[in-house]
Amino acid sequence: MDAFAALFRGKTFVVSPLSALDAATAKHLYSLQHCKILHLVRHGQGVHNMEGNNGPEALLSQELFDAQLSPLGWQQVGNLRKRVEASGLTQKIDLVITSPLLRTLQTAVGVFGGDGESQTDGIDAHPSLTATATVNCPPIVAVELCRERLGVHPCDKRRSISEYHSLFPAIDFKLIESEDDKLWKADTREPFEEVTARGMEFMKWLWTRQEREIAVVSHGIFLQQTLNALLNDCQTSSNQELCPRFTNCEIRSVVIVDKSIRGSRYPGTISGELRLPADVAKENIPREEVSN
Repeated sequence: MDAFAALFRGKTFVVSPLSALDAATAKHLYSLQHCKILHLVRHGQGVHNMEGNNGPEALLSQELFDAQLSPLGWQQVGNLRKRVEASGLTQKIDLVITSPLLRTLQTAVGVFGGDGESQTDGIDAHPSLTATATVNCPPIVAVELCRERLGVHPCDKRRSISEYHSLFPAIDFKLIESEDDKLWKADTREPFEEVTARGMEFMKWLWTRQEREIAVVSHGIFLQQTLNALLNDCQTSSNQELCPRFTNCEIRSVVIVDKSIRGSRYPGTISGELRLPADVAKENIPREEVSN
């Protein structure tokens, strides 16, 4: 972790699941301006997840380029949307950050998007939920840093930003610097250490945002590597709750606190008053360990 500490310029963090807040606040009081609430979401099941069950070699198929959601994935997205809306979480979230791959864009708009009528795109006639309405929903912004592990697997290569614009007019792609995918390499798989470093760079960038409550729609490997790095100095109970691999369309809500602000002149608390989805992570679906 020493190599990653420099990314935060001396900052160290406490990461706790929201279910553990009562115990955490019994020990320390923190100013809310030094805390962020993150709702981490893995995309719904993709067609590559289904193929990946046949073995790692199946993920090399060019037919899986920028894999979309499977029919089960769309069902998972619909179920999570209902739970998020019923909890009131949509109204609490200030910003949604999504990886710019088709399956995460579909999940982000499907779970957190507006109430406009759904449209269909040319991708196997699956609903893209590309409603242009932004009423009663947080802004959705695409960010390259939270992409899945890069390289080799065509499912992890993105389309052009122009194509995404036409499919998802409600999503802001201004932070994507290149029209085409310049990060994905056909012959090189990104090492796990680099995925972790990228995850920490993403967290550094996220900490500069003014929004306090943020949803992040990303991928299994990226989320797991990033959480493992952040939880390095946390209690064992938090590790056990947050470190297992995400299932498809699972949401985990955490609080990140900058430990350097202990003893602030204006201490605050984070209480259990936040009403969050109950048991949204308990999807009755198989876990795809060989795919992302």
